Amino acid sequence: MLYHLLYPLNEHFSALNVFRYITFRSIYAIITAFVIALILGPYMIRWLKKRNIGEKIRDDGPQTHMSKAGTPTMGGLLIFVSLISTTFLWADFMNSYVLIAMFSVSAFAAIGLYDDWIKLKGGRNGISGKSKLAYQFTAAFVIVMSIYISQGGDPFVTTVHIPFLKNVHPDLGLFYIPFAMLVIAGSANAVNLTDGLDGLAIGPILISFMAYLVICYITGHAKFASYLNIPHVSQISEVTVFCAAVAGASLGVLWYNFYPAMIFMGNVGSLALGGALGAVAVMSKQEIILIVIGGIFVAEALSVIIQVMWFKFTGRRVFRMAPIHHHFEELGWPEPQVIIRFWIVAMTLALLSLSTLKLR
Repeated sequence: MLYHLLYPLNEHFSALNVFRYITFRSIYAIITAFVIALILGPYMIRWLKKRNIGEKIRDDGPQTHMSKAGTPTMGGLLIFVSLISTTFLWADFMNSYVLIAMFSVSAFAAIGLYDDWIKLKGGRNGISGKSKLAYQFTAAFVIVMSIYISQGGDPFVTTVHIPFLKNVHPDLGLFYIPFAMLVIAGSANAVNLTDGLDGLAIGPILISFMAYLVICYITGHAKFASYLNIPHVSQISEVTVFCAAVAGASLGVLWYNFYPAMIFMGNVGSLALGGALGAVAVMSKQEIILIVIGGIFVAEALSVIIQVMWFKFTGRRVFRMAPIHHHFEELGWPEPQVIIRFWIVAMTLALLSLSTLKLR
């Protein structure tokens, strides 16, 4: 809104020309989203407590988590409000990629909200697994088709770019659609699985979106993209502001979500952020590198898959408990130690992923 209201006035007030620059608007998007989340946080916590919207701890989880029962949940609503209002303020919301990004976070937030609501109403596991996946893949299909249409149906959309390999760009054709849908839905579920300790998921989310902030900016810049030999996606730079808004909102929520958490994200937060992360990866044509940037999320998801499959065939467990962050808790690591070490790994992986833009 500020971009559309103030930038056109730069002919009369030259100082307003700063609204032209994505870097300027991205910096203030981080600050704005952070401040909004910081201010609204206490009100949200009190509102949730008043309505007894608290976390229900599973009996089969770590016993040390029992003390967290009743902690306000569905704090993802705070992230949603902060990042959507900030994106609306600072981004060019007429940009098709920004609209797709906002739809992505809204669609997956709606799925997560419904799931959280079912749990609060007495459903132990929320929406059934099959129904949840059906909703997620439906949303992912709409997102992928919107991206394809926004790029004019260019065959370039269906190519996949492999990190470290300069001239390897396989064209998946129609198979790209289910591939991209899997990236988006897989990202949403991986982040959801990671959200099991105070601040564990929101930290890597913040780091991942900062990495994609850089990627979206240079991908949308023709000269930078040409120099680094990465795919140039016209107009994607505006998604930089969206990534900045997510980072700022995550930082604000982390203020209340870090150990000991005063509020939990709930599925409305983890699914929304994971779905949006996957959508940004697809829009920027950097889907494969998400495996590195979101390495923590990948490890969490794989630990669950390995644990389930191994137990099914052998009757034994690979990890003491899955997802893998619970394994380290069972080994005796204090919760803050697990969280901080996972964050350190996430930062290292983000830096490694950015290095691949040059190493080709």
